[in-house]
Amino acid sequence: MVLDLVDDDVQAWLLSQPDDVKAELYRYILELDGRRQRNKLAEYKPYPKQLEFHASLKDYDESMLLGSNQSGKTWAGAYEMAMHLTGRYPDDWPGHRFDKPIVAIAGSVTGELTRKGIQRMLIGKPEVRKEWGTGTIPFECFGEITMKTGVKHAVDSILVKHVSGEYSVLKLLSYEQGQEKWQADTVHLVWFDEEPPWDVYMEGITRTNATRGKIMITFTPLHGMSQVVSRFYPKPQASSCAYVQMGVQDALHYTKEDIAKMLEKYPPHEQQARMYGIPQFGEGLVINLPESSYTIDPFQIPKHWRRGGGIDFGVSHPTACIEIVHDTDTDTYYVIAEYVEKDKTPMMIAEAVKDWGKELRWFWPHDGLQRDKGSLLPLANQYRDRGMKMWHEQVSHEEGGNSLEAGVMEIIEMLSTGKLKIFKTCQKLLQEMRQYHRLKGLIVKENDDAISAMRYAIMMRRFFAADAEKIPDWQKNIRSKRKSGTSGW
Repeated sequence: MVLDLVDDDVQAWLLSQPDDVKAELYRYILELDGRRQRNKLAEYKPYPKQLEFHASLKDYDESMLLGSNQSGKTWAGAYEMAMHLTGRYPDDWPGHRFDKPIVAIAGSVTGELTRKGIQRMLIGKPEVRKEWGTGTIPFECFGEITMKTGVKHAVDSILVKHVSGEYSVLKLLSYEQGQEKWQADTVHLVWFDEEPPWDVYMEGITRTNATRGKIMITFTPLHGMSQVVSRFYPKPQASSCAYVQMGVQDALHYTKEDIAKMLEKYPPHEQQARMYGIPQFGEGLVINLPESSYTIDPFQIPKHWRRGGGIDFGVSHPTACIEIVHDTDTDTYYVIAEYVEKDKTPMMIAEAVKDWGKELRWFWPHDGLQRDKGSLLPLANQYRDRGMKMWHEQVSHEEGGNSLEAGVMEIIEMLSTGKLKIFKTCQKLLQEMRQYHRLKGLIVKENDDAISAMRYAIMMRRFFAADAEKIPDWQKNIRSKRKSGTSGW
């Protein structure tokens, strides 16, 4: 109905008008709506994560949007493609701009999926010709359209009028056609909607080399750590690559209730990919819990809460420091601070974490006993000499030993029962947790520096202390034995 196109106040005013005036106003509203439907590009308002994805192509040649199901990842790709084809950029556009008409390729897994996804979003419903022009490409920019043979209602190519008065060219392909079909002429832009095979992706890169062109990939990572995903995630393998993760919580049209209902629909092993755009790793994530169940906004920490710090020493990898506090009233632990940096000296690290508190007790692993080749001092002593209150011995479970599996299982149990929460500001720790996985049944010890520091602190939480607590005499006496390198603060 026409009245559905206007708000309540306007509806009431319209209904109060004489019939002849009302009929004329109805025609005018329908005409305006028709124009709006055929120029959706002018009304695009991206969510922050979509905007981050758009901005990434200004500084990088390849950008991957890892998105949850129904989060708007394909719409982001469709709107950006339309801007580049038409040259109609918003004044505040943060991304790359082509200064002339372009040649572009876009495709998905099959011809049918390309038609139902990319074609529908760029042009309009494939099977309803009168609705062509209701996608992201404005109707008035349509030039000649060539149809495919063998796929009903599927477009093969379209000419799109550019602001210069000339025409851009868009070719629609599919991965099932094979690498050879992607061996087109030189192009300026390639858009892969859904993850492409490696050979097809490499062909896309090759097509853009001469133009210094751009590549966009938008998909939900349901196939785990493939060769394409690994090129970007968790750390880009090439300086030309960037990625953005967009979870369902970043799609602002969903309420918390909507997200909770969606979460219930998926089995645990699919939730991370389908809800948060996190690839499945190896044989499965070690911490396979919804991130929203254990992350929390930062808050002021009461001074009487007990605290402790875990440190994972970095040699060929980053050094990580984690601070955890303990609410004794509820027996809940909170990870409140992180520091993860590579190629930093003990002095630099001690300086970086000094604001966490000079009385904070630091718990460290067995490699803290290893002697530095230069100074011949154990690593733990080097940090102790820089003012950090290093515990008098290496970490161990209360019952003895320092089993990795036991420590990880303890963390998982605490996370799942609500006894361990993590501040949302600890992004490096959360990023490690998103990729912490097993291979052949064993935990892969890579990119786990912050997780290790957290594990050491949790293992030793029985020795946490509030700032006001005095150091016991037996610990003070250990200071005199510092020369042994194995004891003392």
